[in-house]
Amino acid sequence: MTTTLTRPASTVDRSERHRLSVVGGLAALSLDAMASVAYGPEAIVIVLAVAGGAGLGFTLPVTLAIAALLGVLTLSYRQVIAAFPDGGGAYGVSRTCLGRRASLVAAASLIVDYVLNVAVSVAAGVAALTSAFPGLLPYTLWLCLGVLALVTGVNLRGIAESARVFVVPTVIYVGAILTVIVAGLVRSGPAAEIAAPDHAQNLQMVGILLLLKAFANGCAALTGIEAIANAVPSFRKPRVRRAQHAEIALGGLLGVMLVGIAVLIGKFGIHPVDGVTVLSQVTTASLGDGFGFYLVQFSTVVLLALAANTSFGGLPVLAQLLAKHNKLPHVFALRAERQVYRHGVGFLAVTAALLLVITDGDMNTLVPLFAIGVFVGFTLSQVGMVRHWRHLRPSGWRGKATLNGFGALLTGAAAIVVTTTKFGEGGWLIVVALPLLVAAMEWVERSYRRIGDRLELGVTPAPHDRTGHS
Repeated sequence: MTTTLTRPASTVDRSERHRLSVVGGLAALSLDAMASVAYGPEAIVIVLAVAGGAGLGFTLPVTLAIAALLGVLTLSYRQVIAAFPDGGGAYGVSRTCLGRRASLVAAASLIVDYVLNVAVSVAAGVAALTSAFPGLLPYTLWLCLGVLALVTGVNLRGIAESARVFVVPTVIYVGAILTVIVAGLVRSGPAAEIAAPDHAQNLQMVGILLLLKAFANGCAALTGIEAIANAVPSFRKPRVRRAQHAEIALGGLLGVMLVGIAVLIGKFGIHPVDGVTVLSQVTTASLGDGFGFYLVQFSTVVLLALAANTSFGGLPVLAQLLAKHNKLPHVFALRAERQVYRHGVGFLAVTAALLLVITDGDMNTLVPLFAIGVFVGFTLSQVGMVRHWRHLRPSGWRGKATLNGFGALLTGAAAIVVTTTKFGEGGWLIVVALPLLVAAMEWVERSYRRIGDRLELGVTPAPHDRTGHS
């Protein structure tokens, strides 16, 4: 009789406790995308307002176009998760389907996006706080660095730990926004007086260029949609299924919130007003200016500040993958006890802190740089998936390739429009930074190759010649 020894379930794989569930994945990796509801619709309205009421009438159509692109990206990244379960997102797709140089461009765009997301999220959260409490304005930079230190400290304890910390504020924020939408839809008029619009002068005509610019501006709401696909290894088993469920949940929630806010903007005739955000006006019209209003504002402040956590969940995983491929120093692949890639977390914190110090924590200086890199990654990922389907040709591959091709067309157009419209506002820095990052990763790769050649790694020594020995 044979006896089979089994380990207790609690010790089979302890690392799983430090990984993410579906809800944990949403809390740890989707805060960037969720928080974009606070500035995405406003970015559309600000552009369309130059055409007066006629322009603002296109808020919902433009938002629906963005929601359609969101749907395409959500389904595409669901496919990316299944095809590339090691993570890396656009980098993993590009490396397999588009070649080495394209993969380095995708990796560089993701790194830039992650660092900027941390700086922008922290600065935006502090800006919302100083707007409510003007006395804190002189301490903006120190508040930014304090929030950054707090988020960094939480993430050094592990991504699952950060998810547990951020679940409650995420649920409160999503619940508050959905309450605003439902309450606004059932009202026949505003619950309280909203700010009067400024009198517009020199109105522009509504043209295709204006609509494209509004579309490109509003696409800032899509930043972060790729973070779950980038961090699949951070999920519990079965990793692919959990990550796919989290991706679909994120896309659905974000789409509902964006379209809902756009409907209310049209219903209540919301216009951009100096010193008052569009979301604040929508909240006032839906819930009045009482407790509900302050709950939405406070939860928005918290989510904007914590949206930086998306990058802390995604960049360390990407960095360890790049390190495994000799594109970054191997130290980035080292993992601590709690499944934390501490060097990736540290790099992200230091570079974001430098950006905050250079810009003095000014959100408006950082925002123009935000969306360029992410659309480069989106486009490369979509094009790579088209080639993936054409190469494998599984059942239904034509429909999947068409979906990804349409997404590539939309994101490519958005990347061009965003880059050209934001180039003079600091976008040129990203245009310069991307090739510099690519060059740096190529230098690291060459260095490891030279080291390998000197050590003759992978070379089998020739047999020893014993001739002449006694």
